[in-house]
Amino acid sequence: MIDAIKDKVTELLESGEVKGFLGLAMQNGHIAPHLYQKGDDLADMMLGDAEKPGDARYPLNKFLMNITSAYPEDKFGVLVRGCDERGLNTLYTWNQLKKNNVVPVGIGCPQELADACECKEPYPESMVAGDKAEGRKSASVADIDSLMITDKFSYWMDEFVKCIKCYGCSNVCPMCFCNDCSLKCDELVKRGEIPPEIPVFHHTRAMHMVGRCIDCGLCQEACPSNIPLRTLYKKFNSVMEDKFDFHTGASPGVRSPLNMLDVENNEG
Repeated sequence: MIDAIKDKVTELLESGEVKGFLGLAMQNGHIAPHLYQKGDDLADMMLGDAEKPGDARYPLNKFLMNITSAYPEDKFGVLVRGCDERGLNTLYTWNQLKKNNVVPVGIGCPQELADACECKEPYPESMVAGDKAEGRKSASVADIDSLMITDKFSYWMDEFVKCIKCYGCSNVCPMCFCNDCSLKCDELVKRGEIPPEIPVFHHTRAMHMVGRCIDCGLCQEACPSNIPLRTLYKKFNSVMEDKFDFHTGASPGVRSPLNMLDVENNEG
């Protein structure tokens, strides 16, 4: 699979179609993000440990925003999976990236990874390598939905009280791009209390992520308290799908129905 990706990246770089390609490389014994440029040796290129759940993943789209802000007239390639491609579409919609300046190179996730992530769309449209794994419904959401409402409340409160407000979830999230983050306002969400007296950090963040979460799961991977954040956001996404038939990142230019009023009010 990696040979097909290397061939595509070589083609993009040597043709001059892109100024650089943002992918992964083995560096100092660890897999890390790397910006490949023309003439670079691709021998160290990696795709992460794609054969099992919990592979090496990074918010490459978030790094890409920083790169394109420094080189706004240039075009860059980026390695994407299904969730990453949904992220790109969402970032185009929110004017955080220009579609004409990005060339996605996609890989399909193996079935084992799709199962572990309970991913409904485990491959991108821009897939160059890999297989089209079968999508999965979320069993974790179904398990919590089956509880009585008082038990649901107790379950989430017991999880949220573990939060130490490290900002790991928001720092790693490719969809957290606000210049001013209300979660970092002490007047709104206090810090320094462990456990917090009123655990509202994740309530607040979840409301901000409605219509923006791409189900990449990086927030849960980054959480040192093992809060099941992916299950929380999967639930929010399922509500958006059931009530509004909205699928985050399904296509560029389509905003969440909850944001349409702001767009209309700002026109003209």
